[in-house]
Amino acid sequence: MSPDVRRARFRVEGIVQGVGFRPFVYGAARRLGLKGYVLNDSRGVEIVLEGSEDEILNFEKTLTGSPPPRARILKIQKSWEEPEGEKEFSIRESRSLDTTQALISPDIATCPDCLREMLTPGDYREGYPFINCTNCGPRFTITLRIPYDRKNTTMAPFEMCPVCKAQYYDPEDRRFHAQPNACRRCGPLPSLYKSDGTKIETGDPIGFLGKELLAGKSALIKGLGGFHLACDSTDTDAVIRLRSRKRREEKPFAIMAPDLERAESLCDLTDADRDLLTSFIRPVVIAPMKKDSGVSKEVAPGQNTLGIMLPYTPLHHLLMKKVNRPLVMTSGNFSDEPIIYRDDEAREQLAPAVDYLLLHNREIYARCDDSVARTFSDRPYVIRRSRGYAPDPLVLPWKSQKTVLACGGELKNAFCILKDDRAYISQHIGDLKNPETMDAFRHSLNHFKEIFRLSPEAVAYDLHPDYRSTRFALEETGDIPKIGVQHHHAHIVSVLAERGEEGPVIGVSADGTGYGEDGAIWGGEWMTADFKSYKRLLHLKYTPLLGGDRAAWEPWRMALAYLYPLSGELLVDLPLGCVSKITSDNWPVLLKMLKTGVSSPPTSSMGRLFDAVSALLGIRLESHYEAQAAMELEQAAEKITDRSYPFKITGDAFPLQVDPTPAIEAMLWEILKKKPVSEISGVFHNTVALMIKEGCARVREESGLDRVVLSGGVFQNMLLLGLAVRHLEDEGFKVLVHSQVPTNDGGISLGQAVIGAEKLKHAGF
Repeated sequence: MSPDVRRARFRVEGIVQGVGFRPFVYGAARRLGLKGYVLNDSRGVEIVLEGSEDEILNFEKTLTGSPPPRARILKIQKSWEEPEGEKEFSIRESRSLDTTQALISPDIATCPDCLREMLTPGDYREGYPFINCTNCGPRFTITLRIPYDRKNTTMAPFEMCPVCKAQYYDPEDRRFHAQPNACRRCGPLPSLYKSDGTKIETGDPIGFLGKELLAGKSALIKGLGGFHLACDSTDTDAVIRLRSRKRREEKPFAIMAPDLERAESLCDLTDADRDLLTSFIRPVVIAPMKKDSGVSKEVAPGQNTLGIMLPYTPLHHLLMKKVNRPLVMTSGNFSDEPIIYRDDEAREQLAPAVDYLLLHNREIYARCDDSVARTFSDRPYVIRRSRGYAPDPLVLPWKSQKTVLACGGELKNAFCILKDDRAYISQHIGDLKNPETMDAFRHSLNHFKEIFRLSPEAVAYDLHPDYRSTRFALEETGDIPKIGVQHHHAHIVSVLAERGEEGPVIGVSADGTGYGEDGAIWGGEWMTADFKSYKRLLHLKYTPLLGGDRAAWEPWRMALAYLYPLSGELLVDLPLGCVSKITSDNWPVLLKMLKTGVSSPPTSSMGRLFDAVSALLGIRLESHYEAQAAMELEQAAEKITDRSYPFKITGDAFPLQVDPTPAIEAMLWEILKKKPVSEISGVFHNTVALMIKEGCARVREESGLDRVVLSGGVFQNMLLLGLAVRHLEDEGFKVLVHSQVPTNDGGISLGQAVIGAEKLKHAGF
């Protein structure tokens, strides 16, 4: 052996399994004449090289400079060793270690190479609806455990044919160790059934279904992480039937367009929207709908936006080629229940809602709904973080001393497990309102603990005593430290953690409901906050939540609560829709509740203020889905206005109160004068943005801070968010908002985990 030969060992951590990383290493090492090996293990990838120092350093430049497109390197450790006389470079069998740092890739949309093969006449995989390679296909949803090898996935029952096996073991082929690798001769296949279970005997089940969808029929379609309910989005009768069967009265449906060109004909897209739509994540992107889109108004009643996505599986591509028009592709579930992902559940629960079932025989192990996003300031603004994102962790600029489980909230639940510098946020679980969703929570949590070998040493939870996630934390996590975290503090810290920043900052948390430490229902809060603590300095003035939780679904109740201080019992004679809908028999009880506060706890909720204004303007008196009143208020608004209504900030000591009563009074006069609803809504949005700015200015006077964090479900309102950011920046504030983590309650588990870790550190555990 030459004295110039050196030996180096690289330990690579991140998303480096199932993304073509070992073939990439193999090719790079061979080109440089290096000897040694590469292998997968439960920590990531290990590489051993022997050659000259210059060759090894050149390899390192390639490793860091041009890894495979779907790889995500989080850490590289290099050490020098004594040479052992390696004779060749090889790819060795995977091995399992006691510790786990390997990451499982999210599911990846079909890559251009596979799409081209599938659509090329005469290709070996022409028309095969489960084509994939190391650059695309299912990952997280088929993985039972790590290392990410075929035997540890739901592809284990499918024995590869000679052609697939040759590609699988060829380091020069892009299907080298692509665990879902298959073809129609050895892999999963689709099958079509009528809703009564009768199998349709056809050589082209996808083509057959395409014709039926164009004829007004509906279908349940098995995808990557669950099922979709589908119909022709341009057929109003078909959409109405599906809406009725799904028991989803008015909540918008997502649609799938055949390609980007067709998406452009449906929505006004920015460059950022296009990038997000065509990314390997392929989320549902919410964008303004064109008036001549041809999509039925029943797809998104009362909205001027559409949730649109592009095909992300080979099966989707084949189906969209057959129909060549946008299809409704909404989550396969009934309202308030988790997405269905097992064939038996689909047959039992959803088959009566459709005409056909398009199934396949590759099992889904981890249910994972479609992600939903918007774009803001040319960046993604995630609304629902799920397929394409999970289970990819966020990497923080510091390490937690303990492994902390954070259980999230009640609505839009997602949990988080924080270990070292990585925050593993689960896929979207949903609203924990029923046993089925809690079962989904437990299954997903156990899956994360299994695939990442995570053992929580503490648990963080929301202070609301009735949240099911809170009860789980207190009752089902064993004898470990339990840390309660205030809801809105978690919102603010979730932004800091995502952005890799630390406090203290000014935090504005605006949402519908959050348990306050004084027992009130918070939701319009200005605070100073860091990882450890917060101080509430302003809040929206308390208003009775007339009838308690019912007020969130009956916005007229909040309108009455805001009108009563202005009109007293004369309220009953106001010529408003939210007043005239009340029968004379109900007024005595309502007036008593308004006078005494009985069954009407105080709330500072910004979400309920938006509900009140929506009802006041006659836009939405009763809601059929969460935040419907506020969404339709935003839709009704003029987008640009400099006019505002008056408001007050009152109090002699902190926390001060932001009082919108003068704005309600001004709006009332304009309503009575028949001012356009669009104008009033636009002025209201600008007024709230100015409230946010003025509140932050008061906090800056007190604290000297000039960084502002905006979080909470109200900031899903793009009009309000844009106005607030503009006003704050005009006043010299630096504004931080979400991008990769939802601003709604789907993001609070990240904040809970970080706060929990910080409190543990200072508590000396």
